[in-house]
Amino acid sequence: MHICFISSEYPVFELPHGGVGTFIRNLGYKLVENNIQVSVIRMWDEPKSLTIDDNGVKVYLFSKKIKFVPDFYSCALEINKVVKQIHKTQKIDIIETPELGLAFINKIENIKYIIRMHGGHHFFTNSENRKKEWRKVWQEKKSFKKVDHILAVSKYVADTTVKLLKIDKSVTVLYNPIDMNRFYQADYNKIEKHSIFFGGTIIEKKGIRQLIQSLEYLIDDFPDLKLYIAGRDAIIPGTNISYRPILEKEISKKMAKHIHFLGTIPNFDMPNQIEKANVCCYPSHMEAMPLAWLEVLAMGKTFIGSKTGPGPEAVQDGITGLLVDPYDPIDIAEKIRFVFENPIMAKQLGERARIQMIKEFDVAVMVDKNIQFYKSILY
Repeated sequence: MHICFISSEYPVFELPHGGVGTFIRNLGYKLVENNIQVSVIRMWDEPKSLTIDDNGVKVYLFSKKIKFVPDFYSCALEINKVVKQIHKTQKIDIIETPELGLAFINKIENIKYIIRMHGGHHFFTNSENRKKEWRKVWQEKKSFKKVDHILAVSKYVADTTVKLLKIDKSVTVLYNPIDMNRFYQADYNKIEKHSIFFGGTIIEKKGIRQLIQSLEYLIDDFPDLKLYIAGRDAIIPGTNISYRPILEKEISKKMAKHIHFLGTIPNFDMPNQIEKANVCCYPSHMEAMPLAWLEVLAMGKTFIGSKTGPGPEAVQDGITGLLVDPYDPIDIAEKIRFVFENPIMAKQLGERARIQMIKEFDVAVMVDKNIQFYKSILY
């Protein structure tokens, strides 16, 4: 079996990447261990094409070669060219992309085409109540018309996208896998008391502004409190404006000494940062099924997430973690206070979270389910 992923986010050579890319890499490594051939096609800014072997995953890097045409069209032409070249010598059985990915892909006979919903344009613009971009709306609809089979990383993202796009095909839900060895059981002796860790893109939809605002209700009672923020800055959707400078202007002098921006942390170093935190708080306004949440839960850490969207699918409120209204700084502060004031109960939340991750999200379990799905559509 040969599976080819098309991704603009696959993490290689320290290129910019996201959760979808990390997901493909984690899954890809395990598929290779199960004697399944895996290829990934990704664009980069270098003027040459390059093929590398990433622990058995063949990564085909290509550059945009056609000038004076839209990036998405130029990229599509190159992707089709690379797919054809690979298929000619190493027969591809399955091509998998996120929601927009099939819009300009030329279908080849006997290849199955899959979309895995990680949260597309319709999904996030609807949840964030922001204006849709007509081009992406058109691309997403065009992409789903070409799909043979659909996967989704959560029931919530599946149900929402099906409703918004009026999709008439069935959807299989397969949660994101977590490597329980890499995201090991945290050592509670390494905790920095009254520390909060946030890991994610610095943008409004991640709830970082409300998290910072919540400190106003905590620092008088916990003067040694520290908030560590790890993640890259982002551009506000629909603009060319950077978000972090706007966020920093809202930080009062009283709060500033309690907040530490760590910049981008390599994924391999994230377990060290998570382990030291008294509590990890990621109050996203909306997610599809965030790997960042699952990584914290896998380490048995006390976690605060959002009750919106698929939050209850990942976290059992009051049992494996705590869920908050991500738009309410007071609610966020109250949950953080609970963790600080009830260390034994907070530790129990983390212990139960790791047990749940082993049962439902461990990479060995989820890779087997993915392989079963791939075989079911081929044979």
